[in-house]
Amino acid sequence: MSEVEISINTLKEEQRSCFEEFLKEERTCRQEITAYEKKIENWSVAVKSNPKLPTAPTVKTKPPDKDLPAEVRALEAFLQKTGGPYGGWDQYDHQAFLKVWTKHSGRPAYRKEAKLYLPGKTVEEIEQHEDWHQELIYLQDRKREAIQRWKAGKHRERQTRIQIQEETEEAERKEKEAWGQALQHRTEEEKREVARRLEEWREEKKRKEEQEEKQRLAEEIQNRRWEKEERRRQLEVKLTIEEQLRQKREEEEEQKRRKKEEEQREMEERRREATKGIKRFNERDLHKVEAKLHERQLREKEEEERQNRITVKLKEKVDGRVSRDPSRLTRPTKGWQERMKHIGPSGGGPELQMFHRAVPTWRQGL
Repeated sequence: MSEVEISINTLKEEQRSCFEEFLKEERTCRQEITAYEKKIENWSVAVKSNPKLPTAPTVKTKPPDKDLPAEVRALEAFLQKTGGPYGGWDQYDHQAFLKVWTKHSGRPAYRKEAKLYLPGKTVEEIEQHEDWHQELIYLQDRKREAIQRWKAGKHRERQTRIQIQEETEEAERKEKEAWGQALQHRTEEEKREVARRLEEWREEKKRKEEQEEKQRLAEEIQNRRWEKEERRRQLEVKLTIEEQLRQKREEEEEQKRRKKEEEQREMEERRREATKGIKRFNERDLHKVEAKLHERQLREKEEEERQNRITVKLKEKVDGRVSRDPSRLTRPTKGWQERMKHIGPSGGGPELQMFHRAVPTWRQGL
């Protein structure tokens, strides 16, 4: 009898410890669910909010939570990679795009009206933002489905813990009944029966625990395979994107190199043309200078010959014999004589001044 009491007490202590662990896990799960729900509500408020003043998009980088579902991590990685909840646009432009896109239910006709609301965006940028928005909606739907599955799994676990707790309470109740019966009868047969029933209960409990453990291991293996396959797929996508980016960078570098070589060839050609032009202009200027110099020399020579001719003529005039007649200076001119014919011999009127021609320099003093 003492062995049965010791076994029952040991079982009670084990069950109490298990119940306390289950209660701790349940509180932790509830806290996690509350945190995730608040997080989802905050995301929804951030998307639906429409402030009057536009704010610049901010991207917060944080290490991914390994306990989150893959769809949630995929959405967070997508938002971090593409510029936050507004796809790299400011909040005002994104809200205007959502307004027009929702109005037309995503039909292509919305683009003309969106261009009026977004004059600073090109049609290509609007189409790219539309692709980003559709990808965001798809990832958000996957995230909601993953959260629903996660909640359902947690609910099943909670129901399983409650069922285990009920089974344990039922087992304790049965043990109490068996113990009461043992105390009432006090017979060896009953003791053996109680011990046998207790052993059967232990074996049944052990078998259930083993079955649950196998099921848990199978689920864990399946989850690990699924996570491994998801990581492999993400790695393939990452490698593909990196390869595309590498090829794009190589093409851009090749284009830059070709453009630089073309610019260098054009610069060399312009330099050669400029050198030829400068040489041609220098030759033309040299010819012009030589022509002007030759012309000036000819003019100087002609001027010198003219001066020589003038000097020779002057010498011939100076050396000539000219008779001097001083009375001719006071002799009336033909014009004066004609005038005196009309005035008369007595004259009249004021006396006019008589002008004389200037004596040339070369005749002064003769």
